[in-house]
Parts: sequence; C-alpha cells; structure tokens
Amino acid sequence: MTAPHIAQIRLYQDWLAAQRGLHFENYDALWYWSTTDLDAFWQSIWDYFDLRSPTPHTQVCDHAPMPHTRWFCGAQVNYARQVLRHVDAAHAAGFPAIISHGEASLGSRAAQELGWPALRQQVAALALHLQAQGVRPGDRVAAYLPNIPEAMVAFLATVSVGGVWSICSPDMGTQAVLDRFSQIEPKVLIACSSTRYGGRDLDRRSVLAELMAALPSVGHLLLHEPVEGVEIATKSGAACATLAGVFARNDAEVEAFEPLWLAFDHPLWIVYSSGTTGLPKPIVHSHGGTVLVAMALKILHNDVGCSYAPNSWGERYHWYSSTGWVMWNAQMSGLLNGTTCCLFDGNPGGATVDTQGNKLAPDWTTLWRFAAELGVTFFGAGAAFYANCMKAELDLTEFPGLSAVRALGTTGSPLSEDAQRWGTDQFGRLGHPDIWWCNISGGTDFAGAFIGGNRELPQVPGEMQCRLMGCAVQAWNEQGQAVLGEVGELVCTEPIPSMPLYFWGDVGKQRYLSSYFDMYPGVWRHGDWLKVNPHGGCIIYGRSDATINRYGIRMGTSEIYRAIETLPEVLDSMVVDLEYLGRESYMPLFVVLREGLVLDDALRVRLIEAIRTALSPRFVPNAIFQVAEIPRTLSGKKQELPIKKLLLGHPLEKVINKEAMANPACLPWYEAFAREHANVAAAVPV
Repeated sequence: MTAPHIAQIRLYQDWLAAQRGLHFENYDALWYWSTTDLDAFWQSIWDYFDLRSPTPHTQVCDHAPMPHTRWFCGAQVNYARQVLRHVDAAHAAGFPAIISHGEASLGSRAAQELGWPALRQQVAALALHLQAQGVRPGDRVAAYLPNIPEAMVAFLATVSVGGVWSICSPDMGTQAVLDRFSQIEPKVLIACSSTRYGGRDLDRRSVLAELMAALPSVGHLLLHEPVEGVEIATKSGAACATLAGVFARNDAEVEAFEPLWLAFDHPLWIVYSSGTTGLPKPIVHSHGGTVLVAMALKILHNDVGCSYAPNSWGERYHWYSSTGWVMWNAQMSGLLNGTTCCLFDGNPGGATVDTQGNKLAPDWTTLWRFAAELGVTFFGAGAAFYANCMKAELDLTEFPGLSAVRALGTTGSPLSEDAQRWGTDQFGRLGHPDIWWCNISGGTDFAGAFIGGNRELPQVPGEMQCRLMGCAVQAWNEQGQAVLGEVGELVCTEPIPSMPLYFWGDVGKQRYLSSYFDMYPGVWRHGDWLKVNPHGGCIIYGRSDATINRYGIRMGTSEIYRAIETLPEVLDSMVVDLEYLGRESYMPLFVVLREGLVLDDALRVRLIEAIRTALSPRFVPNAIFQVAEIPRTLSGKKQELPIKKLLLGHPLEKVINKEAMANPACLPWYEAFAREHANVAAAVPV
C-alpha cells in the first residue's frame, strides 16, 4: 500500500515547530511572518536545506533599500556544488540525473539517460577544459544550444569555475543573439551547427559564422557537432574543440575536481528580459540568491520531492521550455535537490511539416506521449499549451503512462478556468480526481516566482493558490494603496535574495532603477495586473506594460522595430500584445510606409520574414495593418501602452492625454480599429 503523500511545505512547518518553536495557525500567518521577519525566514531556508559554506555569514540581510540589498555577507557557495552533492545518494538509489528526448527520437528509440556519476565526470572534464582556455571567475561563457543534456552540463561546468553563463535558443536569429551576447563580451562560445524544430532541420552554420565574426571577444569555440567548426573558428582566429572530445577525458584530475567556493553574491548567469526601448536587459543573478530562492520555490511551493522528504527519491520533473526562456533555468533547478530532470527538445505541437514540406496540423499529444513514456511525476508547461490541448479535444486516457503524473504546473501567461477544468477532468479519468495544479507567476527578472502553489490549500480553477513565502507581494491601486479583491499593479515591497545584482554594463544601476522602481521608488513594480482575493488566492490578468509576452517568452517591442524598420519601405511601426486572462495573445503590428506604397501580400511576407529571421518565429504578429501615423508623445515616444489599453476596451479619454501628444489627429483611426476588433480584447480596470 502506497504511503500517503506528505507535502514538502508541511515537513518544513513541522521543522519550524521543532527547531524554532514557531507555530502558525494558517498559511496567511506563515506568509506574514516570512515577509516581515526576513532574517529569520531566509536563515530558516538556509538551515532547513543544510546549505553549506566554509566561512560563516555575518548577517542574513543588510536591509539596504532595493535594489542595493545584500544577503548572507561572508558566505561562500556554488550552484554546481549544491547539485553535485547529490551524486552518490541519487546514484545509489538507482535514479538518473537527466532523461531526454528530442523530436526525432520520440517514438523511434529509447530516451537518452545521463547518470549522476556521468554528470559529475562530464562537468569536471569541461570545467578543466574551460580553465585551460583561460576562463577565470567573472569571465562570460555564452551558449547557443537547444534544450539538451549538454546544455545543462555546460552550464554546471561554467559556473563551477566561477564563469558567468548566458544562453540563447538556436531558433533565435543572428541579430537577436548578437543584441544579447555583444553586451557581455563572452570569452567562450558553446554552440550547435544545426537543430530540429517542428519537423524541420534548421542549419545554423551561417548564424554561427556570423556570431563568431561579430564577437571578437570569443577566443574559443566549443561545438556540439564538428561540422565546419574548425573552419568557422579559424576564420575568426579562435581555437576550436567539440563537446564529445572534451567529455571523453576521465583521469585523476577529473576525478579530483571540485567546484570553487565563491562569494554568495558572485554572478551566476546573465538572462535577458526586454523592455520597450533599447537593447535587451542583461540581468545578472547571484549564485547564493538563486540557489536559496530556487530551493524554496521548487521544493516547498512546487512540492518537488527527493532528498528532503522521506523515501521520495525518484521524482521525475519536467517543465517544457526552450533555452530562450527562464523556465529552462527553472527546469535546471530540479537538480539542486537530486531530482531527475526530464527534457524534451523540440516543438510541443510536434512536426509542422512533413518530409515533402507540406504543412501539418499540430499534434498536441507530443509532450503527453513523452511524459507517459518517461513516467514523469511533475509535468509543467506554458498555459497556452494546456489551452491548445483543450481546443484539440485530446483524450489523455489514451496514454495510461500519465497515471504517474501527480502534479501539473503552468506559467508563462494566465491559465484560464476552462483550461484548468479540462485538465482536472482528464486526469480524473486517469485515476487522479484531485490532481494538483501548481500555477505560478514570476519572471526572468528575478529568476523566481511571486505567486504559486501550496499543496495544502484549496484549489480554485483559474486562480493561483497563494503569494509565496518571502515575497511581500501586493496589488496596488493608482494611489499606491494595497487593495484586496481589485485589480492593481503587482508590486513587491520587500527584497528577496534572487533579485538582480545589476544589469551588465549598467553604470550606477540607472537602467535597473528605471525598469522596476520608476513608478514607486523603493518598491518593485513588476508590470503585471494582479488581483489578490480575500481568501488569499491570486489572479494574474496579463501585462500592465507594453512588453510582448508570446507563449511565455518576453520580448521588447524595440527588438521588433529594429527587425522591420531596416526595410526601406517602412518609415515607422508599432506593435502591441493584447494578452488577457483566458484569451490567446493577439499581437497586431501597425506600419507606416513610404509615400505611394501599399501593404500587399509580398510586403507582408517580407515583414514576417524579417521578424522570423532576426528574432524568432514566436514573435511573428497575428496581423499587420497599414496606418497613416503612429501615435507619439510630444517628446517622440511611441504610445504603445495607451493604445494597448484602448484595444483592450478602455475609453480613449481614460488612457491618453491628447494635449501631451504630437499627433492627436491620428487617434480616430485607432478608436475605430478598437471597435472593429473588440472580439479579440477584454477590458480590465485601469
């Protein structure tokens, strides 16, 4: 008889009672303590997970105002050390570190497995190779790789020697990658020369050659496949090797390797979250802050088990992601507590073309077949994935292997009540009538979540269960007052350890301050519409700013403008993302063309191809419209957010000040457009 499941958050509360003498009447009381006594709460997380340092910390938090707060001063950590401490126990228990499938292998051959000892050996071999190439603490190592085990190994090897990691997905075009990597000047590039997505084999040799030519800081190229690698590297003056060749090393030095001890706030990785102007923001997170917050999120709130619960080795954790989304980093964090990570590389909708190039309908069973084959126990994906499965009327009882799934995770965009009810019904017919949904909302910005799950709380379809421990999250109205039961700006009034150290190259933290603290000085404004209900449940309604959020991956509008405004026909442009709870993202693009030109099918194709090539197919607009003018302020700024609110159903007079506009005469066209397209939008309180 299977023992009843004990929630990880219950084990933690039992520990607080036994070790700290702390007892809480309910979750609200626990949350309140965690957000008002930051020192005690975060120290408890350090102690509960037995995080280790060869030197003691002098204080938990210096209580400097955001974004200048420092944590665990004096402590030394390493993300890779926390992962590799589980090698012996997990291996002895008989569980692998990583299991993976790609589009080509699913259904045709067995999944690839990487055991814990092999993970340690490959990490050590690559770490020593990077050191031999001159990588020192603080040097950047960039990767252009898909969601494969080698990417995780490369990350762990990089950070084990103090290198700073950054990765882009190979579905991203040259300019989008250069907009990111050129800011950080990497010393090493780890890349693939081809990838597969949606049934298409994508040749990336030309992109790779362009990257090497445009990144003079790269002195060493490591290739996943050796195709033309030596020639590409030689032309740029860089050395070249292959990952397979590096991984083959297994000698006494590899066996003896240990990751470096690094300061708690040593930079771990650089991720990118785009605003509406300028280049993508290169956000730097710390080793210690990332580990601490990831452990609290992944284990206590997401209830991903393993070594911290009795007899719970064997968790198989999957959260679908590309390497261009922070959920790849979240998937990686499963290794922090000895969990087996299950990776799928490819399109969650299966092949989009056949062998002759003919278009195919999406196959939304792809990820479910993957999960059933691997015996996944925690299955996570973007909210749009579940919505598509519901619309396709899938019958998941066709995959009895899904009975191993005990939790469903979702993020990226708001999950509708209908989609959640559909999933609950499907798993009810698989024998899990009370399947637990772990719906979370967070961000690349702080590599964590503000709102999420608690296995012990009631579930309300369409809601997230609670604000997370340590996250002083509130919904604020226009007067800067906290409100319950009303939609407001999502703010965080107290710091958390995984908030960015800084943006790379941001002198005086000016861009950092303007990104999160311009509206409410000293208070983090996240850019989402939030409602906190009186019972504690939360609903995210969509973005409150002009950032594009397509399928959970965010992109700055400025990147789209750079892609299309290089075309000689385009004089000006504006794009808005009409994302709202329960509806698919609808993204119209408005273009002003040179005099005498008309937007025809040929130009539409060129605009789409420009976006597809420079950025990614994910950011192709739903529709393109020719307009006479783009609304601008007197200072020349595009008025994306007011037009977005107008298209979401708000009255014009409430969202825009005509007297502050350079060209108010253009507004009637957008008003008429909003009326004509009201079926794709839904109003939320301003």
